[in-house]
Order: sequence, then C-alpha cells, then structure tokens
Amino acid sequence: DAKHLVPNKMRDFFCTINLDQEEVFRTQVVEKSLSPYFGEEFYFEIPRTFQWLSFYIYDKSVLQKDLRIGKVSIKKEDLCNYTGKENWFMLQPVDSNSEVQGKVHLELKLNELITDNGSVCQQLVVHIKECHGLPLVNGQNCDPYATVSLVGPSRNDQKKTKVKKKTSNPQFNETFYFEVTRSSSYTKKSQFQVEEEDIEKLEVRVDLWNNGNLVQDIFLGEIKVPVKVLRNDSFQAWYLLQPRENGNKSSKTDDLGSLRLNICYTEDCVLPSEYYTSLRNLLLKSSDVQPISASAAYILSEVCRDKYDAVLPLVRLLLHHHKLVPFVAAVAELDLKDTQEANTIFRGNSLATRCVDEMMKIVGKHYLKVTLKPVIDEICESPKPCEIDPIKLREGDNVEINMENLRYYVDKVFREIVRSSISCPTLMCDVFYSLRHLAAKRFPNDPHVQYSAVSSFVFLRFFAVAVVSPHTFHLRPHHPDAQTSRTLTLISKAIQTLGSWGSLTKSKLSSFKETFMCEFFKTFQEEKFTESVKKFLDDVSSTESKEPSGVSEPVHLKEGEMYKRAQGRTRIGKKNFKKRWFCLTSREFTYHKQQDKEPIFTIPIKNILAVEKLDESSFNKKNMFQVLHGEKPLYIQANNCVEASEWIEALCRVTRCNQKRLSFYHPSAFLNGNWLCCKATTESTEGCARCTADVPADTQIEIDGDRETERIYSLFTINKSKLQKLEEACGSIAVYQGPRKEPDDYSNFTIEDSVATFHTLQQIIDIVEKLNESHEKYQKKRSSSAKYGSEENPIVGKVS
Repeated sequence: DAKHLVPNKMRDFFCTINLDQEEVFRTQVVEKSLSPYFGEEFYFEIPRTFQWLSFYIYDKSVLQKDLRIGKVSIKKEDLCNYTGKENWFMLQPVDSNSEVQGKVHLELKLNELITDNGSVCQQLVVHIKECHGLPLVNGQNCDPYATVSLVGPSRNDQKKTKVKKKTSNPQFNETFYFEVTRSSSYTKKSQFQVEEEDIEKLEVRVDLWNNGNLVQDIFLGEIKVPVKVLRNDSFQAWYLLQPRENGNKSSKTDDLGSLRLNICYTEDCVLPSEYYTSLRNLLLKSSDVQPISASAAYILSEVCRDKYDAVLPLVRLLLHHHKLVPFVAAVAELDLKDTQEANTIFRGNSLATRCVDEMMKIVGKHYLKVTLKPVIDEICESPKPCEIDPIKLREGDNVEINMENLRYYVDKVFREIVRSSISCPTLMCDVFYSLRHLAAKRFPNDPHVQYSAVSSFVFLRFFAVAVVSPHTFHLRPHHPDAQTSRTLTLISKAIQTLGSWGSLTKSKLSSFKETFMCEFFKTFQEEKFTESVKKFLDDVSSTESKEPSGVSEPVHLKEGEMYKRAQGRTRIGKKNFKKRWFCLTSREFTYHKQQDKEPIFTIPIKNILAVEKLDESSFNKKNMFQVLHGEKPLYIQANNCVEASEWIEALCRVTRCNQKRLSFYHPSAFLNGNWLCCKATTESTEGCARCTADVPADTQIEIDGDRETERIYSLFTINKSKLQKLEEACGSIAVYQGPRKEPDDYSNFTIEDSVATFHTLQQIIDIVEKLNESHEKYQKKRSSSAKYGSEENPIVGKVS
C-alpha cells in the first residue's frame, strides 16, 4: 500500500513492478484515494540479469498519458537487506536521466604515432561495437545512436554513430579516432593545455540516445572510462549503462508520499545434479527414520527461525520424488501425541499443518479453478450487497435482501464444493486418508474426529482461504475492492462453519461472536447440510480413484494476452502482429480473438515439435518465441521477459514427452526466401541450432528438484550454528541421563532420541561442508571463466 501521495487530492492510482525499465507486473487501479491499498502478491522467476528492481506509482488518466508520480528503486545488491520484512520507502522523483538499462561493448586502444617531422603524438581509438538490452520507448523498440566523447578540463571532442532503427540490440561497429597529446609542431599555448590535461585527466564518455525524429531525443544511459587505464594496451569490455551523475537528485523527495513493500528475494547457484545426491537421499529417507524428529527433514524445520522457509522447498522436493504422503503421516502422528482434545486437532501452525497447507496450494491449483472460479467470477463481476452487520449497513440498505443475497452466494459456493470430490487430486485424497485414520486412532471414542481432521484442512485452510483471497490462488487477477472483499469474507466465514462437521447444533450457534452471524445461521439448521459435508469428507478422504472412467478433463495450465504474427505473410510491419488471447491446457494450445470467444486456431499438444526463443533480429521485436508444429511456425511476442519465459517453460513442460520433438531448430525466421540465421534457402531445411530440452517433465507440478535441494542446503548453511548447538544438546543428553534442567539451550528443540538425532546431525554437517567446498570451486571457476568485463559479467560504474 501507499500513503500521502501527491497531488494532494483524491485520484486513481496503480503501481507497476519493473526490472530496470521493463514493466513485468501491474496492480489494479485503486480509485479515489490518497493512500491506496493494493494488497497484491506477485511471485516470479527472473529470467535475465538486471541492475534495479523498481516500483512506479502512476496517476491513472482517462484522456491523457498516465502520469508517473514517483518510484522506489532498489539495487540488486541491496535486495538482500530488505528481504522477508515489510519496509516503508519514500517515493523518489522520476527523472529521465536516471531511467537506464542495458550494456555496451567497447574496444579502446592508445596508439603512438610518429609524425612527418619525427615527433611522437598519442592517438585514442574507440571502437563501439554493439549494445544489448536497451529499453523499450513507448512500448516499441528504440531508434538508438551513440555519442562518443573525449572529455578533459579544457576539451570536449564529440563524435556520433549512425542511428539504428527499431532495435534494442544495435550493432554499431564504428571506430572513432581522437588526438590525445599533440606533436611539438603546435604552438606553446596549445602544448601547455595538453600537458595540463595529459592522460590523467582525460576520459572517454559514451552516451546512448533514442532518436526522437521530430521530438526531443531520450537519454538511455552513459559510461565513462578514464584514458589512463589503457597504458598503451588494447582494452575491450562490456559495460553496464549508468544514469547521469546529476540524475535523480532533487530536494523535493519528502512530499511525493511513500510505498510499503514486502520483498522476498532469493538467488541460488544450482550445481549439477550429482552434487546433491547425498543431501537429497538423506532428506528423502526422512519418513523412514525412527523417531521422525531425528530425520533430516524434521531437523531442517527445527533450526529455521521461520518454519515456512523450510516447508516450501521441503514439500516441493518430497512431492517431486513421491515421498510427501508418508512424511506428512509421520509428522502428523507426532503432532497428535501433543494434542489433548479432539476439538483442537490440527489447529496450530505445526510442521504437519504447514506441509499440508503448502501441498494443497501446489497440487490443488486446478482443483480450485474448476470448483470455485466460475462462482468467484460471478461474485466479483456482478456483486450484490451482502452486508448483514447492523453496524456496517449503509443508508438505504435492506438487511433482509442482503441476507437473501448472502444466502444465495453461500449456497452456490457450498454446492460447488460438496459436488467437487471427483475433481479432488489423488495426492490430496491420500493425505486426507492418512490424517483421518491417524485422528481416529488417537481419539477412538470420538465419532466426529475423523471428519474434523479432514475439514480443518479442506474447508478451513483451503476453500475458505481461497474464497477470501482469490487473487492469491490465481482465481482473480487482482485484489477485490472493499465491498466485494467484505462479501467474500462473510461467505468464507459461512463456509468454515458449514465445513466443521458436528458444529451445526444450537450450543455451537450460541458460540458465535457476532449476533448477526448467529441469526444468519439459524436458516442453515437442516440435516441435509451436515449430511452433504459428511459425504464430501468421506469421498475426499478415500483412497479410491476419483477419476471418471472416460477421458479426464483437460488441465488448464496458462492463459493471457500476447501478440502473434499473421501466418503466411512475407512483409514485415506492425499490421503483421495482432493481439490475441492465448490458452494452454494439457490437451491443446489455442488463440482467440478475445477472452471467452471460440478459438481461431488450435494446435493439439501432441503436434507441437519444439518451443524456442526467436532472435530479436527476425522482426526487430523483443520477447519473442516460436511454437513449431506441423505447419508454419507460430511466432508470438510476449509483453515482457518474465511472461515470455513463463510461456516457454509451460509449453516445453507439457510437450516434453512428445515422441516427434525436434532436436534442431532455426533461431531466426524464414523471410524473403531464406533463413536469417543460416541463410539456407529451403524452408524445410533442418534447424541449425540444437533445441533446449532441459526442462522438468512434470506438467502439473512445476518443480526443479535440484533447485529445491540447493535452497535446503542454503538454509542449513545459514543455520549452521543452530545445527552445532543441537548437536551439543544431543551429546549432553546422551551423557547426562538425569532430569533436564530448565531453561536450557535446547529446550526449544524436539529431541526424542538423542543418539539417532546426533547421527543425522553429523551427516547433515558433513554434507553441508562438502557442498561448501563444491560451491567455492564453482565460484572460482566461474570467476575465471567469466572475467570482469565479459558479457556475462559486465563492468558496473566508472572504471578506475
């Protein structure tokens, strides 16, 4: 959210998230506010190098261009200082001189020349080769050119390259010559000035600009290189473009307002798979360890300050290797040992409950969509007033009508849920089956506990949470407005109550904190509701297959708006690209003129031969990829680099097992009778580049097992001191068998078997130390192979 925004009057605001100058996400517009609450979460993989993560606040305009109010820009190196906690940031002014991205490739050389009269002078040769990753200007590729200057206290010699049209990766390949020291044939005055400057005070400055034609040119970035670093050698390097030194310096920074952000940024260096074999095997056998508290997976949750840090990679890794169900059963059994009353079963934030929560989020995405999305869309797009709290009623509201509206929505949501058991993923059913039987075993005299053990997850932690926060579960694109959010909260409360089997008795109704909810629920005292819940819970906690005998429904994987190139055309032009709505399921890839319209073009998934990036040079457009199938390639332009990467990954995953996948492809397009990449003149010529097929094959669960293991290794490394403290605690317990002293250093740890726990800890510490060595070797190898100044590791800032 933001507060105290300018101008100091109610306006419509939205916020964008940018990698350097590339917008990757945008919030909804919050109308008529000075302190807009956005309440939106965005999770994404970063597919390219970047310098800044920026957040721009815009004032929405209907007739004119949206106005940028201010920004928060955080350097990549500083992100770790803000990760995992909320921070208020003062908005900074948006200055065109500070808005830069991209890099430039230069070669510099200092030559000594002998003149006709035999004297020696020095000449600077500047070869500007190319640039990569320049920003879009007004949504289009820019028309860049560069100015190259030799600057000193009393000189500023400037030369200019040609303008390159419609490209973010211009190839200049132009060489410029500058005189550094003059020959003795010059006058004394001239020679004195040169001696004063000499090489120590001269620098090469390269400025990138977008040619504005009839309007003012736009600054794209600059670099400065002191001439003294050359020392008669040729110097060739890549440089990251920098803002102007006077850019973004303004005294008026306090009156723009502020923005509150919660950023979680992680950067993992994932080694080849074989390096993780020992750690992976140790984690995967956790469910077989007796007692479970002595397992590597359980110890991970013990040493992490926030259990969620451990749960996310752990659940994903166990899911990937089909080991989650036995592990959840083992930790749930440990959880139940400490549960004294049946009505508090699985109500806390233990390792077991968090693992099940995370599993449902990952595995249940499609289940939520097919069950709740249509009714959530109806509530959000055609909202009816549902407020039944007398204190919150507005003037003119009719509480009886509102109660009828709310009852209509609750009935509809409840009906969709209890009819959805056939769509419940098998993995969720297996987990619920285990929880149900463990609960019945722990409380054999309570007939309801087998239902409450399941309903506490599927209703309270899954459906009810998805109803109140549909944007978090990708059921809606944005956070709902205040009135709709209140309606969803009331529906969620009702669903929680209806889902609590055995709670619809008069004694339970009297326990409602709000009288109005008690009155509302008097209308629900019907046997059919409790019977429906009971039947639903029976169905989703059964191990029998829920899939119908016929062909299963296609799994919806991704959809969104992009641009596709008209197929069969030969001319290059803007008209060739049309905006379309794309949809990917486990069965087919389609595009439509508009969302919810019939598909114009359909490619069966089994017919897709490859999905690869397309060189920008093909159509002078960024973020393009190609879908190769039986006919002509389908060329698509995504809206930003994150979106392009996500679409390529999703398409590669769903087509990974296709038998006719290509091994080679053409990185560029076939235009004007030849392939731009290899110049072959036959359209059917085999590709000239090898396909990239190293993508996880699981189409419904996007998991990279090595990356999750690397994250777990990082957590063990961060918490190494706690591992050692736990190791010491196990040793103390093993030696000293008397009563435990309170408080002590290990009273917060669960140690059931000190010998087994000590053995696992030794294994973990040994594995972590070996991985540390592997990482150090890799970093040394990487630093030697990608030297400072290479394209992979460009020079940042001014060279000294």
